[in-house]
Amino acid sequence: MSSPPTIDDYRFGRIEIDHRPYTQDVIILPSGVLPHWWRQEGHVLHAADLEAILEAPTKPRTLIVGLGAYSRMRVAADARQALEEAGIELVTLSTGRAVEEYNALRQQGDVAAALHLTC
Repeated sequence: MSSPPTIDDYRFGRIEIDHRPYTQDVIILPSGVLPHWWRQEGHVLHAADLEAILEAPTKPRTLIVGLGAYSRMRVAADARQALEEAGIELVTLSTGRAVEEYNALRQQGDVAAALHLTC
């Protein structure tokens, strides 16, 4: 098994993961990066937006959500409930702090991230 992706750099609107740049929101699973992540309601995170995480063959123990550089995205009650029912701990932080937390936990192999790159 390969090691989980590493976030090399983040700044407003851009993230570099395993030396590859992304300019749209991403989901990071232990198995790799899902680029071009978009939510059904821009700055609100719903359970449907987390399908890739909730339906992953091996569910992560922790999901770190980057709420944006200024933490403008919010997590809806249905997303919180779906994660709780799946046994996944939710950690919400500004995206800069979420990147730091993800990198600190990534070697455990059971952490995922959903990162909003802008506001």
